[in-house]
Amino acid sequence: MATNDVLWWQRSIFYQIYPRSFQDSNDDGVGDLPGIIERLPYLESLGIDAIWLSPIFPSPMADFGYDISAYTGIDPVFGTMADFDALIGAAHAAGLRLILDFVPNHTSDRHPWFVESRSSPNSIRRDWYIWRDPASDGGPPNNWLSEFGGSAWQYDPASGQYYYHAFLARQPDLNWRNPAVRRAMYDVMRFWLRKGVDGFRVDVIWHLIKDAAFRDNPVNPNFHPGRPSNQRLLPLYTTDQPEIFDLIAEMRRVIDEFDQRVLIGEVYLPIERLVAYYGKNLSGAHLPFNFTLLSSAWNARGIERIIAEYEQALPEGAWPNWVLGNHDRPRIASRVGAEQARVAAMLLLTLRGTPTLYYGDEIGMHQVPIAPEQVRDPLERNVPGFGLGRDGCRTPMQWDSTDFAGFSQARPWLPVPKDFVHENVRNLEADGASILTLYKALIALRRRHKALAVGSYEAIAAKDDLLIYRRAIEGSSAIIVLNLGSDPVSLSSAAIGLEGRILLSSFMDRWEEKLSGSLDLRGNEGVITSASLQPAR
Repeated sequence: MATNDVLWWQRSIFYQIYPRSFQDSNDDGVGDLPGIIERLPYLESLGIDAIWLSPIFPSPMADFGYDISAYTGIDPVFGTMADFDALIGAAHAAGLRLILDFVPNHTSDRHPWFVESRSSPNSIRRDWYIWRDPASDGGPPNNWLSEFGGSAWQYDPASGQYYYHAFLARQPDLNWRNPAVRRAMYDVMRFWLRKGVDGFRVDVIWHLIKDAAFRDNPVNPNFHPGRPSNQRLLPLYTTDQPEIFDLIAEMRRVIDEFDQRVLIGEVYLPIERLVAYYGKNLSGAHLPFNFTLLSSAWNARGIERIIAEYEQALPEGAWPNWVLGNHDRPRIASRVGAEQARVAAMLLLTLRGTPTLYYGDEIGMHQVPIAPEQVRDPLERNVPGFGLGRDGCRTPMQWDSTDFAGFSQARPWLPVPKDFVHENVRNLEADGASILTLYKALIALRRRHKALAVGSYEAIAAKDDLLIYRRAIEGSSAIIVLNLGSDPVSLSSAAIGLEGRILLSSFMDRWEEKLSGSLDLRGNEGVITSASLQPAR
């Protein structure tokens, strides 16, 4: 792949911001858009290319913004439309792209569309949502279950029918089989694209279409007591339906009406199904999010297999992507430990494809324990005791050692951990060996060199805790050697084609160390080695 053939989103590093938790500018304990503007210099210094914002639209906040009551506004908790315009202007001036969360599967039950739909069975918007008559016994129309516990059907006494909600009852699902719904949602996309947003991350995109015959989902043969109740059934008829790809192709055509925009899809599916969301002839999502590393066991052979399966399954011409953390899953530092979090950073930023960072992972933020009286997440409130709560990965960004970690002058909406006094941006920026310094070095190295930015991927045979691969392009190559274990390892450099020098160690030492016959790795160490690398751009 020639460098001049690479699109901006292929060579970019994305950074997800959970706006409630990034920076509070008005001391109400909740992050906002002016706060993000205030922190743009930090994002510039980090070296990322694009910001993805979790929802900022008007919402009753039953699910903290994923229950939208108006698609073309800004919730007052985050600021005003003028603040948004200022943010996109400032981001673009800083060379940063801006991606918005698009939540098309469901609205808030307070959205005017649903209020009208609910007003009468004869409403002109009745068919904008999924309404069904009760079963013969008066109960729900079928056995479909909510991701947030219990039946996915909510009874409406006024009309004697049920409406479908894949998540909270306050989040009724739109009927994407209705052409009027599709037209309205595409107009929403155009509204924001005309404002200059650089694309969308589409929430739960694989949920959009449901079985037209409303057949019961089959029993999950692997379900066992002690697991969340929604796992009792396989979502055969509620997700990943064949018609979804036509809808995504329509979305893509809207995106393609505008120059240089990107469509990203949230898809929690096995690799063989995930890659279908690139669409026929790559007419679907540019980047169906690859979440396999979020739940994989942290061992070299398992990760090696995941990479191989993904690379092999990608349609011809499709661009890969990788994710290690997001607003729904436990922090990487807590999943693999602080030492391996540094190795994980090197993995994410040297694999082929577009990486997405989650705010705070670059400073090693961990999953914060949330006391019962502090729980805000409706998933944990509805399905308690299974470790599904998402509050712990949504806590405020830790900027400095002042009160509330420099996030706010007021008590934040979620607690900050006690270690923020030491583990914060200001302290870590001053530490030449910190995880933040490592992230900056990795990003800078990736941005400087073509092989790491857009080169090919080739696995190199390894054993035990070692994961080894080569990135190469146009005669330039780098070999990445990662020790996913805690024991030191020595290997013959000649046996795997290692030569030249060490460009970077995850311990932030060994600068320009020459390789001669062998490579010794400490426990929990990763290195990037090369004889020569060419500039990326």
